[in-house]
Parts: sequence; C-alpha cells; structure tokens
Amino acid sequence: MPEGPAGDIVCVIGLRDSVTGDSLCETQHPILLEPIHFADAVVSQSVEPESSADKDKLAATLTLLQREDPTFQVRTDKDTGQTLMSGMGMLHLEVKRHRMERDFRLKVRVGKPRVSYRETIKAERRVVGEAAKLPALADPYTKVHLTLTPERGLGPATVDPAGVKASDLPVAMQAAVEQAVKSALLTGQLGFQLIDLAATIDKVEYDAQSSTEAAFVAAATDAVNKAFQDNVRILEPIMKLEVSVPEEFYGPVASDLQARRAEIESTYTRGRWWVIDARVPLAKMFDYADRLRSLSQGRASSTMAPHSYAPAPDDVQRGFYFGEEID
Repeated sequence: MPEGPAGDIVCVIGLRDSVTGDSLCETQHPILLEPIHFADAVVSQSVEPESSADKDKLAATLTLLQREDPTFQVRTDKDTGQTLMSGMGMLHLEVKRHRMERDFRLKVRVGKPRVSYRETIKAERRVVGEAAKLPALADPYTKVHLTLTPERGLGPATVDPAGVKASDLPVAMQAAVEQAVKSALLTGQLGFQLIDLAATIDKVEYDAQSSTEAAFVAAATDAVNKAFQDNVRILEPIMKLEVSVPEEFYGPVASDLQARRAEIESTYTRGRWWVIDARVPLAKMFDYADRLRSLSQGRASSTMAPHSYAPAPDDVQRGFYFGEEID
C-alpha cells in the first residue's frame, strides 16, 4: 500500500465534505490534530454578478471558495442586502475575483474596498440595564448589573457570568441571561464587531412573575448601550509590512511610508538592498503596490500580513458619526 511519510504532499480524490483544517485518518486508528487558528479578515468588498441569472451560481461559487479557504469570508450586509467578501488584503480578494472569472466562468462586479474596523470602549464602566416597562407592571424588576473593561489584545469580547452563578435564578434562566449579554456584545454602536472588551455580570435582579427571557435580553442590551454612551473607541487594522528596496530608492520609499502613518520599526541592509520593517494602517495601503512600483521603477517588492488592531485617529472616528468613513 502506498505510504505518505511526514513532509510528503498527498492528493486524495473524491472528498466531498472535507474542508481545510480537517484531520483525515483510518477509522481503526483515529487521530485529531490541533485546529489551525486563522487571522480575522481585515478588508471587505461587495460583489455581485453582472447578470441576475448568475445570482445562484455566484452564491455557490462563494460557498466553495469559503470552504477551501478559512481566511476568506462571505456574508450579507443586513442593511444594504449586498454580498460582501472579506479577506487578508486587496491581493487576496483580487485572486478570488480572478478565480471566479477564470475557473468558474463567472463575470462579477466588485465595489470599493472597505476596511473591517472594530469597536471597543475607552474606559471602564459599571452600568445597570433595565427592561422596558410593561403596561401591566408599574416597575418591572428585571435588571442586569454589568462591568465593562477595555483590555488591549484580548480579542473578541468575553463574558464572565460570576453574578449569574451567584444568583438564585433557575439554571435555564441563568443560561438565558449569559447568552443575552453575549448577544448584546456582538456588535457596537456603529455596527462593528466588539473586541478587546471584558464584561462581568455582577448581579441580576428579577421577579419570578415578570422576568422573562425577553426581559433579560432587553436589560442586557440596555446595559451595553449605557456603557457605550460617549465611550466608543474605533479600532483600525494594523498590517505588518516588509519592503525590500534598492539603496538609491530608500529615501522616497521611507518618506512615502511615513506619509501613510507607518511606524518604521527597523531597517537593515541585505547586500545592496534595504529592508524596511514597519507597522502601517490597512486603510492607507490600498494603492501601495502601484505607488511602490512607481517610486522604485518597478524594482522594490513588499509583503504584508495582519498584525493587530489599534485606536484609529480622531478624524476617522468623527467620520463615522457623520456617516462617512475617513481614511
């Protein structure tokens, strides 16, 4: 029987339900490898078929591309109804678009790329969320006490149900309260995913007659809204950038990076070439490949990968409140 020792690349035909990250093994000798952790997508772009007759074909194609590449994500914008594809950068999305046209014979139109911003809070808040009053009750007794704390580098928002576990709520209702808080922390005031935020449920007040699951959802949502009042911080994706440039073009390239709000962390030589390691906001990098080619007469090269999220400048945050993204 043919074997594939460690290091070999093996091809298997006919796997209909396997996706990237699955462990394949013999049923008599089961094994499960550690899952692969993929970075979050940082740039999004709308996509639609040139012909409305290809709508179903586009949906099937995007599903297939998403199954084979976990860093490629597809969703429908609930406000506009547009189909959005998200990836690691513009080159990533360009490759997917070309595959749709070349491999699947599917003509598509794409929109302007948009940065996938995130939200968090500026400062710790202790708040009490209350359910809306019901006509039959003068003072409904459904309250959720929360403490929300910003924690840089934490990742997706977390919930500590300490106060729920210490209450005398029925077990089923405890789960409902915790899930209500988690649901309220999925998106912030501006519609972006919440990250770098830790929430602790300090206390739950309820009435056996009036405190329903819907009431706890309303109270949790009210608490989160109060915590975010005048306390929102927009976070922008920061990319890790490496640029290799001939010595004679180093000055213009470095100046261009500084104009893009880049933080140059180190520079060193590799023969006659200079290598620049920098951290730069993704919002400033959509046209970088063309600009770098122009500055270096086509001789420089660059690589870019997601690094982290950092607070966006005040003018970017103000732009969202006026309904316009400012880069």
